[in-house]
Amino acid sequence: MISIRNLTKEFSGQKVLDSLDLDIQKGEVVALVGASGAGKSTFLRSLNYLEEADSGTIDIDGIKVNFESITTEEILTLRRKLAMVFQQFNLFERRTALGNVKEGLKVVKKLSDEEATQIAKEELAKVGLSDRENHYPRHLSGGQKQRVALARALAMKPDVLLLDEPTSALDPELVGEVEKSIADAAKSGQTMILVSHDMSFVAQVADKILFLEKGKILEQGTPEQIINHPQEARTKEFFASYKKSYL
Repeated sequence: MISIRNLTKEFSGQKVLDSLDLDIQKGEVVALVGASGAGKSTFLRSLNYLEEADSGTIDIDGIKVNFESITTEEILTLRRKLAMVFQQFNLFERRTALGNVKEGLKVVKKLSDEEATQIAKEELAKVGLSDRENHYPRHLSGGQKQRVALARALAMKPDVLLLDEPTSALDPELVGEVEKSIADAAKSGQTMILVSHDMSFVAQVADKILFLEKGKILEQGTPEQIINHPQEARTKEFFASYKKSYL
């Protein structure tokens, strides 16, 4: 479904992504884990060209883009296929929850207001926010804002949903409501690439984990394999430290 080859990105002569290859099947949830600076967020942001990769290709259902020769039209195509949820909510403060979800449907997909409203209401219902449709972001909690952002992304029916630390900006008591909405989307068959430091959530929702170290995929496998039975010394060290600190 999605094939990434030789994805490479340098900052100031240092390789942040070092010739990464990845295949993702439809409906699969892939989690990227590793220490800060390993390249996880850069990987996500390079896929939809928020970061300009130096080289590499991405193929989504037969539509192939070469990052060395990417055109404006190809960038738009990528962004239609790859919706992103950020650490910060990035909502329009002067639009209601419903208005935020409708915006992309009307502007990008050119849907009528009636069509966009129907889809937006359905997506807000899925994340448990039907009773907050007409609330502005300033009247929503952090968890509610992030669920609006998630509904907004899912409303676009992306081939792949990119999630960059979606709960890191939330108070601990609000994390669960967002993670439940993400897990529900995963159960419905939404393909996802997730960056998260919450290993208990990663273990619950991911089909495959990639452990990144200095821009390379050092090890990959199921959550059981990578979290509980890692093979590489660096992966063992990372999870031993994590379990000591958090579990």
